[in-house]
Amino acid sequence: MDNWQFWLIAGAVTLAVAAVLLRAMARAGDDLRAAAEFDIKVYKDQLTEIERDLTRGTLPPEEADRQRAEVSRRLLEADRAAQAGNGPVRRGGIPVAAAVVAVILAGAFLAYDRLGAPGYPDLPLSLRLQMSEDLRAARPDQATAEAIAPKAEAQPVDPAFADLIGKLRAAVAERPTDVKGLELLASNEARLGNLPAARKAMEQLVAAKGDGATAEDHAALAEVMIMAAAGVVTPEAEQALTRALALDPDNGTARFYSGVLMAQVGRYDVTFRLWAPLLDTAAQDGGPQDAPWIAPIRAQIEDIAFRAGEKYTLPEAVMPGPDAGDVAAAAEMSAEDRQAMIEGMVAQLDTRLQSEGGSPEEWARLVNALVQLDRLPEAQAAYDRSKVALKGDTVGTSALKELAVTSGLTP
Repeated sequence: MDNWQFWLIAGAVTLAVAAVLLRAMARAGDDLRAAAEFDIKVYKDQLTEIERDLTRGTLPPEEADRQRAEVSRRLLEADRAAQAGNGPVRRGGIPVAAAVVAVILAGAFLAYDRLGAPGYPDLPLSLRLQMSEDLRAARPDQATAEAIAPKAEAQPVDPAFADLIGKLRAAVAERPTDVKGLELLASNEARLGNLPAARKAMEQLVAAKGDGATAEDHAALAEVMIMAAAGVVTPEAEQALTRALALDPDNGTARFYSGVLMAQVGRYDVTFRLWAPLLDTAAQDGGPQDAPWIAPIRAQIEDIAFRAGEKYTLPEAVMPGPDAGDVAAAAEMSAEDRQAMIEGMVAQLDTRLQSEGGSPEEWARLVNALVQLDRLPEAQAAYDRSKVALKGDTVGTSALKELAVTSGLTP
């Protein structure tokens, strides 16, 4: 209760409302009694009138008896109503009503204290949108974000490889529009952990391709920018994402990082609209079930939906690999046998990746499977191996890093 003024005003208003309600309840009995007493007077006058008409002979005896019985019945009802309005029932109802009002008000205060935001000002939609735009405008640009980003730990480099990289840099400097050279330079700079240099090479590559640059090219540029900026989606990275989506609105990498941007500025509703279709597609046959951004989206989207005010049920994860025969066989297995089969498939994937290597999607599948099996130490070890195996693959390693963070691993 940090804002005592709010609670003071709320308490005063509550007491005033309670007083009004109790006063109304107290007066209800008085009003009932007054109405009943008025009815009694009217019915007594009617009985007198019946006797007068009977005496004058203007009312037959049979009709007089009928009217007298009806008015007498109403008179008795009015008398009972008057007694109820002044009796013990009325007197005992006020304390009960007061207790009910007190319980309701106490419950309302408790619910607001637990579920509400005491002390916070109103946040109309227009203000929330303005706050989001303020956060968006306050983002650092790419150069500033890279300058303040934690520096990557230097990796030991073989002298022969370092000599080759030096020659590649020199060759690209002489031929700055050489697409093949720029691709090699961007990949190797990222492998060495020189993310700002990799970002510059990717910018040159996209510029060299010009109108031939694909949505994947722009998405890869945005991703290396985000990695170089320690996860911040800078205005320059946003521009690259916008170009990627203009070329391919369904580009998964661009939609994923656009959703990250919207979450960073508090627009969870937009994040939800960007991410939910990706999972829906992945849940369908033929969807990108191994995409590296599927696991981090699954880990976050329920919270995103809650923040966006959306009712959302996470679709069942579709694990790629088994064919129709595997599925049919698994359906006939016991729970223990099915678990053993799953662990066997994970072990086979792990062994193959350690001996032969694999794609970022396969590494993501292994890490996510170990996390789902609650084998976090093994998931951490698999993630650490993937960083070595995929060194230089900016897109793959960044998505795996996002998966590690959302899964509680050490990135």
